Amino acid sequence: MTLQTTATRALGAVAILAFAGTAMAQTPAPRPAAPAPVRTAAPAPAPTPVTHGPVLANVCVYYNARAVGSSSVGKFVETRLEQIVKAVNAELQTEETSIQTEAKAIDAASKTPTADQTALKKRALDLDDRIGKFRAKAELRQREVQATEQKARQRIGQEMDSVIKQVYQQRACSIVFARESFLIANPAMDITDAVTAGLNVKIQQFTFDRERLDQPLAVPPVAARPN
Repeated sequence: MTLQTTATRALGAVAILAFAGTAMAQTPAPRPAAPAPVRTAAPAPAPTPVTHGPVLANVCVYYNARAVGSSSVGKFVETRLEQIVKAVNAELQTEETSIQTEAKAIDAASKTPTADQTALKKRALDLDDRIGKFRAKAELRQREVQATEQKARQRIGQEMDSVIKQVYQQRACSIVFARESFLIANPAMDITDAVTAGLNVKIQQFTFDRERLDQPLAVPPVAARPN
């Protein structure tokens, strides 16, 4: 393999990693298209009024996504996760930029007639090793962010469980249907706002950091054998 091929392959690998370094960032907004001819938009149809049937005694409805999303602790978790993702992206971007700089330097040096080809080939091989480690780190960080989000949402679910049971008893529910499983219901049977209010009283935030999945597992000490 020639040095030129090695350096070019390194540059190509770095280009592929551009996605790995920003995989957890928000998708950038597309460039605005050329303005379209102005047309008079047709008025939106008025919403059809809904007449609900009678409230079913002891039947309750609960919308978990709305309860979590509108709660103080749910909003706190979203903000904290955004901070964690931003820190991860900053870490990866710094390393990615360093790799790109080295790859370009190797590619430029390889085109110099007086360059030490042996030394440059060593640099290119070392860069290949850095790229592999960087790719592994990017994948690890993404798994860590996902594990962090899952653990945080599990904590909200644990805190919410007792609140749901409390509201269930206060409203004398005999059964609770998940709002996600049907289209429409009489809002008088909806206990979502009551659950959100109860959750806000119980907890508004809690401390959590990014999960670390690269920590070595503790090896239990070997028990000494009796003499």
